[in-house]
Amino acid sequence: MIEIKNKQIIIDGKPELLMVGEIHYFRLARKDWQDRIDKLKDAGCNAVASYVPWVVHEQKAGEIDLDGRTRDEHDLGAYIDLCQENGLYFFVRPGPFIMAEMKNEGIPHWVYEKHPEAIPVGWDAAPAPTKTLDYLAPGFLRDVKRWYEAVMAIVKPRLHQHGGNIIGVQLDNEVGMLSWVSNTPDLTDHVIEDLWSWLGSRYDADALEERYPFNVIDKEERNRAIRSPKESYAPALMQDLGHFMRNRFARYIATLRRFAEEEGVDGIPFVVNIHGTGAGRGFTFPIGISQLYETYAEGNGYLSGSDIYFGDLDMNTFQDLYVINGMMDAVHHPDQPLTSVEFNCGDGNFGETLAGRYDPSAADLKTRMCIAQGNRLINYYLFAGGINPRMDESLNDGNDRIAFTGERHGFAAPVSPEGELNYTYLRMKRSIRTMMAVSGKVAAMDEERDDVAYGFIPDYFMTEYHYPKSDKMKEIIGNLEANRASAPWEIMTRAMLLLNYRFGAIDIQNRDIDARHTGVLALPSARYMAKEIQEKLVAYLHQGGRILLYGEVPQFDMEGNPCTVLQEALHVKEKGIRRDSQHHYLSVYHEGWAAPRPEVRTHFAQVFDYGEEKVIPLLHVYGTDELCSFEAEVGNGLAIVMATAYKCDLSFFRKAFARLGCEPSLTHDYTQHGVLLTSTGNQQGERFIHLLNLDGLDKGFHLYDGGEKLFHGKKLHLGSKEGLMLPLNLVYDDYTIVSSTAEILDVSGDALTFRLTQPADEIVLKTDKNILTSDDYTVVRKDGVTTITSLKHAKVDDHLCIAFT
Repeated sequence: MIEIKNKQIIIDGKPELLMVGEIHYFRLARKDWQDRIDKLKDAGCNAVASYVPWVVHEQKAGEIDLDGRTRDEHDLGAYIDLCQENGLYFFVRPGPFIMAEMKNEGIPHWVYEKHPEAIPVGWDAAPAPTKTLDYLAPGFLRDVKRWYEAVMAIVKPRLHQHGGNIIGVQLDNEVGMLSWVSNTPDLTDHVIEDLWSWLGSRYDADALEERYPFNVIDKEERNRAIRSPKESYAPALMQDLGHFMRNRFARYIATLRRFAEEEGVDGIPFVVNIHGTGAGRGFTFPIGISQLYETYAEGNGYLSGSDIYFGDLDMNTFQDLYVINGMMDAVHHPDQPLTSVEFNCGDGNFGETLAGRYDPSAADLKTRMCIAQGNRLINYYLFAGGINPRMDESLNDGNDRIAFTGERHGFAAPVSPEGELNYTYLRMKRSIRTMMAVSGKVAAMDEERDDVAYGFIPDYFMTEYHYPKSDKMKEIIGNLEANRASAPWEIMTRAMLLLNYRFGAIDIQNRDIDARHTGVLALPSARYMAKEIQEKLVAYLHQGGRILLYGEVPQFDMEGNPCTVLQEALHVKEKGIRRDSQHHYLSVYHEGWAAPRPEVRTHFAQVFDYGEEKVIPLLHVYGTDELCSFEAEVGNGLAIVMATAYKCDLSFFRKAFARLGCEPSLTHDYTQHGVLLTSTGNQQGERFIHLLNLDGLDKGFHLYDGGEKLFHGKKLHLGSKEGLMLPLNLVYDDYTIVSSTAEILDVSGDALTFRLTQPADEIVLKTDKNILTSDDYTVVRKDGVTTITSLKHAKVDDHLCIAFT
C-alpha cells in the first residue's frame, strides 16, 4: 500500500525516501541492463526510473512492441522485473510526450500524419515551431488511449500492491512547456471553441461582449480576433488564455489518469512534472508551477515533481533552488510532499564541447538542500547514458535515429553510454549513501522554519503567452519579469538565507493569509497586482500582519486597469519612476533607522508623496530627496517597502526583519557569509542540522540555537564546497545519538559507522552498551553520557566505526 500523507510517501506503513536513477532500457543493449543496475545500486539508489517512448515501441500504427518481439531491448516488462530482482522500486514514465531529446518529443511520426487537425497554430495562425499537439484533440486522445492500454497491461501486474515494484506513474511530461518556450498558444479551431465555451461559463453574456468587442457569431472572425488580438482587449485575453490553459491542462491530466485507472492502474501516486529552469537559473521555473498547479494541487493521489537543471549550487544560484522548492510546496495540499523527477546530475558537458564542467559538489549540495526542504523522491537524470538506435525504417532525416543527439546519448551522465564512471559519480554516491543511511529518519522529518514566509503569486508567472505585436502585453510582462523573481531573488531572498532565515512560501493568491499564523510576509511586488490580492494584503495588515515588500507598490490590476488599494492603505501616492541613464548615476541615501549607511547606486526607484503621520522614511533619491523606501503603519500591522533596486546589504535586511519582529533562531558566527544553514525535525525531538558551504574556501564557526551553542560549543570546520547533515537526539533501539559532528554512514545493533568531517570529531551517545576500545578514538563516560572523540583527522582518514560488545 502506498499513501501520500503528512508530506510523506508511505509504503506499507513506513515513510520512505526514494533515491532514484533514470536508466533508459531502450538505449542499452539488454546484456548491459544488469551492469547499469549494479552501478545504480552501488551508488545507494533504491529505485530506477525510465521513460517508455511511444515513438520507439509503436513505429508503425497498430504495431506495438513492448515485449521485445522486434528488439530485445524493447521488453519493458523484463526490464522492470530485473529491477525487482535487484531489490529496486520502479517509476514508470509512459508519456505520451516524453521529450528526452527524442524526435517528435516521443510521439510516433504517424500520429502527426494521421491527425493534422491536432497540429497547433498560434498567433496570427502561424504554424507552431515545436512538435506539440492539441492535448485534447479527440482523434489524438483515441490513439493515446490505445497506447496507455498497452503500457498499463505491462504495469498493472507489476504494481507494488500486486507484489511488484512499480511505485509511481508519471502522466505525460512537461505539459505546456513547448507552447511556453515558443510563445505559441495552441489556437486550433478546436481549442478556440473550447476557450469560448469556458469563457461563457466564466462571464455572463454582457460582460463577455464588453470584454471581447468583436463578432462572436461568425466563428472565422472570432478565431481571427483571438489569434490576432487588438490592443483594446489584449491584456484581458492574456489573463483569460492563461487561466483557460491551466484548466485545460488539468482536464488533460485527469483524462490520462482515467485511461490508466480504466486499465486497473491505481493505488499508486500519479506524478506531474514541472518544467521551467533555464540557463542554469530558476527565474522562470514558477511559470511551470503557474501552468500546472491546477492539475495536481487539489486532487488526491497526485505528486508534483520538479525538473531541476542547475549547474553548480553556489552563491549565485543557491536561493533559486530554495525558493523553487518553497513555491512548489505553497500550492500543495497539506499531504503532498516535494519530489524532483528530473534532478540534473553529471558533469554538464551536454554539447560535448568540454565547456560545461560542473564541480563534483553540484549534485551533492543540491541533493542536501532538497532533502532538508522535504523532498521525498529525487530522480537523478540521467544516471546512465546510452545509445540512440536507428528507427526500423529510414526517416531520411540525416541520421534515422530515435533522438536528435546523435549516436551517443547521456554523455554528461555520471555513467557514460559505454558504462564508464566519470568524476562526478563518487561524490554523488557519497551523498546518496549519506541520505539512505538515515532514510527512515529524514523521510519523516520536516524543515524547521522561522516566523517568516515568502509570498507567491502564481499569476505573476502566467506570462507564457503574449501576442508579439501587443505593446500592452509587453509592458505588463516586462514589469512582471523585472519584479517577480530576478531582482528579489538576487537581493531580498539571498539576504534572508544568508541571515539564516528558514522559510517556506505561501500562495497568497489562492490561500488565506492570517496574521495569527503567517508571521512576516516577504513579498516580491510588481506594478500590477490583482485587486483581490491587494485587498487581502490590506486586511492582513489591519489584522496585525507584517510585510516586507520588495519591488513596486502596485498601481494597476493584472489587466492594466488603475488599482491602488494597497498604495492607499500605505499612506503614500506614487509621483513617478526614476531610472539611471548613461550619464545619470541614480543614487539613494538613508534616513531614520536605516541611517547611517553609505549612499547606494541604483538603476530604478519608484518615488512617492507621503503623509508624515504614519510613514517613516528610509531611502530618498539623491538630488531630489524623493521617497523610495519607507516603513508604514497599517491598522495593527506594519509594512516596510523597498521600492528601489537596492543592494544585498545584510545588515540592512537584518534590521528590517527585526523591526518587523522576526529573528532567526538557528545561527552561526562566521562573518564572511556563504553558509546555508537549516534544520529538520520530527515531533519526537529528533533533528538534523544541515550545512552547506557555497564557496571554494574552508570555513570555521560555532552554531547557535536560540542563542545557545550547539555541539557542546565545539567550533565546526566546513570544507570548501562541502555539505553536512549532523544528527541531534536520534533515537535507536540500543542507543541515542545525542549529537555528532560526523555524518552517519550506517546504523546497526553492533556498530555505528560515521564519515568524519572535523580535525577531531565528537560523537555523544546515551547507551547501556559497552563500546569496544580502539586506537581510532577515545571514550569518556560521565553522568550517563558517553563522549567519543576521534583520533583521526577527517582529511587524512574520514571513516570511523564504533563497535559495541
